[in-house]
Amino acid sequence: MKETKSHWEEVYNKKSYKDASWYQEKPETSLKFIAELDLPECSKIIDVGGGDSNLVDYLLKEGYRDISVLDISAKALEKAKTRLNNDAEKVNWIVADASEFEATQVYHLWHDRAAFHFLTEEKQIENYIRTLENSVASGGFVILATFSKEGPEKCSGRTIKQYSKEDLQDLLQDKFALLKCENLDHTTPTGAIQNFTFCCFRKK
Repeated sequence: MKETKSHWEEVYNKKSYKDASWYQEKPETSLKFIAELDLPECSKIIDVGGGDSNLVDYLLKEGYRDISVLDISAKALEKAKTRLNNDAEKVNWIVADASEFEATQVYHLWHDRAAFHFLTEEKQIENYIRTLENSVASGGFVILATFSKEGPEKCSGRTIKQYSKEDLQDLLQDKFALLKCENLDHTTPTGAIQNFTFCCFRKK
């Protein structure tokens, strides 16, 4: 945990969000998936591994009032708070490792773009899935995006775990039903192409 945390603190110290491979000026796919769910504005939403992503900005603009952003890097969250200025007070900021996070409330939407695939040890994955199962409300949703089998094997100097639609479905099938899944290309600021498996599930 300490080594992982120090790695990400260093990454966010050195890089601005616009230089990061995961940068999106507007997270179109996440917003499209979320819009299709037609969630009430009072829904509890958590963005796991959100860092200083712009997703929270757009969710606030769309009127969502109960948003949490979780990241292992305190520096990343500080950058997001600075960007949001006064609006940062409307967000619940959580500094935690996604594989060790213990939720204190239930969520109507759990969103994770590119955090889960950094968990490569079986225990980390099991802990994450258990937290997911326990902290998403019945009938609630999970949007999970990872590098696909055609995607990179490493990111930011870390080995990742690739997933297909079937892999994610197998992991979540006990408590979640798959609603949709797409394979999508993300173009990094340097012009590299990263293929993602982007899936949406509903809690049974």
